[in-house]
Amino acid sequence: MRFELSAYALNPDIRVIAPWREWNLTSRTRLLEFAEQNQIPVAKDKRGEAPFSVDANLLHTSSEGKVLENPAEPAPDYVYQRTVNPEDAPNEPEYIEVSFERGDAVAINGEAMSPATVLTKLNELGGKHGIGRLDFVENRFVGMKSRGIYETPGGTVLLEAHRGIEQITLDSGAGHLKDSIMPRYAELIYNGFWFSPEREMLQALIDKSQEFVTGTVRLKLYKGAVQTVGRWSDYSLYSEAHVTFEDDAGAYDQKDAAGFIKLNALRLRLLGMRRKRLQ
Repeated sequence: MRFELSAYALNPDIRVIAPWREWNLTSRTRLLEFAEQNQIPVAKDKRGEAPFSVDANLLHTSSEGKVLENPAEPAPDYVYQRTVNPEDAPNEPEYIEVSFERGDAVAINGEAMSPATVLTKLNELGGKHGIGRLDFVENRFVGMKSRGIYETPGGTVLLEAHRGIEQITLDSGAGHLKDSIMPRYAELIYNGFWFSPEREMLQALIDKSQEFVTGTVRLKLYKGAVQTVGRWSDYSLYSEAHVTFEDDAGAYDQKDAAGFIKLNALRLRLLGMRRKRLQ
């Protein structure tokens, strides 16, 4: 479905031929029989009935079907392919630094890398520490629910790092707006509408939000978890002078809070007064 939607967007006159959908190929057995009848070579390891189905790319691996179809049953250990069991991960934490420019990861531990190389390296580091495992029941676009085992080691580390640098460089209003559109953006991609105008419109908003998301994040990788432990940026909005519990030398006047509280409390007081009258 996703491939076809994209194909039609790029070439509206294209003709899609989908044998699985149009012919009587309703099982793996029938596929193998068809291949043999038509002298289509099939790898030997494809002839046995696999205990589960796997889709994989640079970002993640998803495993579904067969032994995973009952969501009440734990996934067998052999399903996991990219990550070690967190219990078997190194007993010592590892600290790394990920640097960003305008929202894009550009370096690990000070070494400049391409986006693909960044993700490849983070996959290695995250997988070693058992990071990025998810046992999940998703809602498919066609209406059914499907249980899957997902492994996204590099993506999980990258997301934590990105959120870490956004914490000090993104204004609260911009951050809340971006968070509110993330589910919609993800849904469009999941459903195959990458080339839709609404996805491109949201992309423009997201790109604008990343204008000053530049800096470095220090992360702790340990036993299946990734945690931001430090972040710094030349574009930081964090002001120690304004948040200190000590003498702020006039950077913030606590008396200003009185009017702010009264204004924000006004509607609550009016509601309370009405409730009191009706008692």
